[in-house]
Amino acid sequence: MNRWFAVLWVCFGLALSPNSARADELRPAYIEMTEQAPGQWSLLWKASANSRLGHSGEVIIPANCKAEAEPQREFAGSNILTRLSLRCEGSLQGESIGLKRLELSTTDALVRIAPINSAMQTLRLTPDEPVAILAKPSIISNVAATYTIIGVEHILLGFDHLFFVLALVLLLKGGWLVAKTVTAFTVAHSITLVGTTLGWLSLPSQPVEAVIALSIIFLAVEVVKAKPDNRRLSERFPWIVAFLFGLLHGFGFAGALAEIGLPEGDVPLALLTFNLGVEIGQLAIVAVALALLYALRKFRIEWLQPAKTVTAYGIGIISTYWFVERMVA
Repeated sequence: MNRWFAVLWVCFGLALSPNSARADELRPAYIEMTEQAPGQWSLLWKASANSRLGHSGEVIIPANCKAEAEPQREFAGSNILTRLSLRCEGSLQGESIGLKRLELSTTDALVRIAPINSAMQTLRLTPDEPVAILAKPSIISNVAATYTIIGVEHILLGFDHLFFVLALVLLLKGGWLVAKTVTAFTVAHSITLVGTTLGWLSLPSQPVEAVIALSIIFLAVEVVKAKPDNRRLSERFPWIVAFLFGLLHGFGFAGALAEIGLPEGDVPLALLTFNLGVEIGQLAIVAVALALLYALRKFRIEWLQPAKTVTAYGIGIISTYWFVERMVA
């Protein structure tokens, strides 16, 4: 039975192989319409050069707007930027904005509409809903809801952060110890997330991403080598380990948030709700992992250690791939 159980977990690990699971997967497309003068708008459309949208996507502009010139395209890092000048007659309220071919992708699109004399709107397009109707929303609830959802998605789809939290749960024993350690991780990554986003802290992204992968490898090794009668450093002082590595993960969160962008005038609210969303997703991961471990202890205690070992090996192998990839990139 143990052998078949291990095979199942290996298959699960292969399903999350480097070819299918990429760290920091959250890189949504981004559309911004800014009113420069009454009726005169500029449109910025950004998408990853590695995505289908970057090369074939097209913005669906409001029906009462017309382009005044040909779109200007340029490369900026790993993104393709498209700029367009628009002339719009009347209000945009009740008009539609969207993204062609979004339904063929797996990413979302963040839309910002910034009029001169009214509240900015922040909308979210998905493959299931690639077009949205512009209304007159409450800016507070609109920004808060959008960035909370983005934060939840980032921790659930940013596999390196997810693996780190999962490895912590595998390593530690007892819900209270896990809670304290995850809290230390939360406090640490919140510090660097806020500091980096506000421009107080800065580190090059490539070495940070490489060390984040290395931190996951470290925890995976600790899980595999853990012994009941010989507690390792990470088991004796888990909150210190989590805090130190959490500082680095905060730079990773900040990098993703920089890719998404923050609404001018509502940076504190967007930052707060993004971080809140990250914590909601993180608590969901911890809850599910603890529930599965509890079920194994109660009903299949002989499967518990093989499950931990195989999962740790899977996490370590994938993280090693990420580490090498980031070092040579």
